[in-house]
Amino acid sequence: MAISKDKKNTLVTDLTELLTNAKSTVYAKYQGLTVAELQELRKNAREAGVKIKVVKNRLVRVAMGQIAVYKDTDTTGLTGQLLYAISDDDEVAPAKVLAEFAKKHSALNLAGGFSDLGNALSEDEVKSLAAMPSKNELIAQVVAQLLSPVTDSISGLSGGLSGIVSGLEAHINQ
Repeated sequence: MAISKDKKNTLVTDLTELLTNAKSTVYAKYQGLTVAELQELRKNAREAGVKIKVVKNRLVRVAMGQIAVYKDTDTTGLTGQLLYAISDDDEVAPAKVLAEFAKKHSALNLAGGFSDLGNALSEDEVKSLAAMPSKNELIAQVVAQLLSPVTDSISGLSGGLSGIVSGLEAHINQ
């Protein structure tokens, strides 16, 4: 069944807003996935703060044409049945969500993506992005590195104090 012109305009408006605010967008071929598997993917994506959209590639091109950053972006990779994972919070999350899902469901194949700067990303670049730690994981690593000297100092001091206390107790007990 064909989509009405009004519905297409609404979809393009929604896509334009999503892509304008997106930190990254990743697209994948999903031919062969069942409805239940797509629902599972949407659930996983929602938990990670990622939106999954299944729309015609032509409508995505129209929406991208309305955004200054994406006007000159190469869209030749937008062919076939594609779904789009979009995040306005984390650059790595869309790639990570799709890559994790693709490990369990071979019908989903990463195809490419777009950065928030309007750069087209190849399949290999998206896979590299998926292998990176997420924003929260990076923050945790930085905090752990910053706290490491403090933890080491406290451990050293507590070890020294326990040695002094043990020595005093031995001296008292004599």
